[in-house]
Amino acid sequence: MSAKLIKGTEIREEILEEITKEVAEIKEKHGVVPGLVTILVGESPASISYVTLKIKTAHRVGFNEIQDSQSEDISEADLLALIDKYNNDDSINGILVQLPLPKHINEKKVLNAIDPDKDVDGFHPVNVGRLMIGGDEVKFPPCTPFGIQEMIIRAGVETSGAEVVVVGRSNIVGKPIANMMVQKGPGANSTVTIVHTRTKDLAAHCKRADILIVAAGVPDLVKPEWIKPGACVIDVGVNRVGEKISEKTGKKIAILKGDVDFDAAKEIAGYITPVPGGVGPMTITMLMLNTLKSLKFKLGLM
Repeated sequence: MSAKLIKGTEIREEILEEITKEVAEIKEKHGVVPGLVTILVGESPASISYVTLKIKTAHRVGFNEIQDSQSEDISEADLLALIDKYNNDDSINGILVQLPLPKHINEKKVLNAIDPDKDVDGFHPVNVGRLMIGGDEVKFPPCTPFGIQEMIIRAGVETSGAEVVVVGRSNIVGKPIANMMVQKGPGANSTVTIVHTRTKDLAAHCKRADILIVAAGVPDLVKPEWIKPGACVIDVGVNRVGEKISEKTGKKIAILKGDVDFDAAKEIAGYITPVPGGVGPMTITMLMLNTLKSLKFKLGLM
């Protein structure tokens, strides 16, 4: 029997509807809506595409969205001044700086300049520290790990006492999701192991996982024989392995594969995320949720 698919596209719609409803209620009671600013430096097609999707989603849920596009040659000092302006703007609850930035700008310095209480990406060292402490200290979990945990919860997968194995140790996915799953609380209380390229007998670790979260960036890294029967498999990988012609548009589109051999794995796992359509759609969704949370913190509703 094939695994139950955990579809990010469907969960995204549920969450966005919930956000839209709550934004309307806050507007009616308090006369304000969440404010989100996206700062885009330069004209990278990939960055423009991603920012456009963020803007579209923000408008859909009723946010006040500001798109602040800057030229490729903006100085680091001017960019820092721009961030400071939005830090001090009471109508703005979330500040995003789209990466990558031009080489003459220090990305770390820029990200650290964002007010931690408006850092809805969850990358500021203060928010990393809050995540480590856990509990009521957490404000903005990084969006992709936040989405992963929400998918697991909404799929009805038991996490308390579960053996969780995270493949990958990045600051964006691997480390934060491991930290989130080990905390006390809903969708957590797990026993967590992080494995990586230097791990001995990677397969053996994966094999004992009740929940296997794979964020390695290697196509088909996880083989079906590495998966415990009935396990929940969350595939974060989005790897371009070629191109094909779209039947709908007739244009070239990328062929995407995850870090897990999906076709074989779905016959062994109990739950599994597809690629595409799994974790990917959740990242911007949780960005919207973090921005809503920022306004609620400000209003004393959280």
